[in-house]
Amino acid sequence: MIFFDREMETDEMLYPATLICMAARTAPKGKGMDLLRTAVVTGEEKFHIADKMREIALRDGIKFFARDADNVDQAIVLILIGTREKPLGLPNCGFCGFANCEVLQAAGGICAFNSGDLGIALGSAVSRAADLRIDNRILYSAGKAAVELGLLGDGVRVALGLPLSVSGKNPFFDRKQ
Repeated sequence: MIFFDREMETDEMLYPATLICMAARTAPKGKGMDLLRTAVVTGEEKFHIADKMREIALRDGIKFFARDADNVDQAIVLILIGTREKPLGLPNCGFCGFANCEVLQAAGGICAFNSGDLGIALGSAVSRAADLRIDNRILYSAGKAAVELGLLGDGVRVALGLPLSVSGKNPFFDRKQ
């Protein structure tokens, strides 16, 4: 059997996507609490997220959501990385802008450590993608659409998307405004 370039590069993207999610999972986390939620999205579900991004672009007047949706369409797979919300309970922290975790929760805020851990995990994920020479770009817009669709489950209010591509030209680099 002979496998040729585009076929094998496309068909085998789930394995590197899994490695990228593993890099996110093993990133350091505040108090060692793992609140991450990862998912790899392909096929119709990926296009459904892109459609939701276009819907948000029209609804909220944010043009770059439509541009980013085109990037999701071009991607072979879309990784979603989100964080469940759970304040870490550090005394006198205040990094979230509230006096303490109880006030934060009453106001419906999100723990700064949850968001920080998400950022560190994303850094590990894109580093692994770079190690594998897989084109990628962090998209807030894809994460927002996934959260609105409830794809990462209850308790995930912050997520980001990471579309992956293997092509002769990085589709996430020279993007039109």
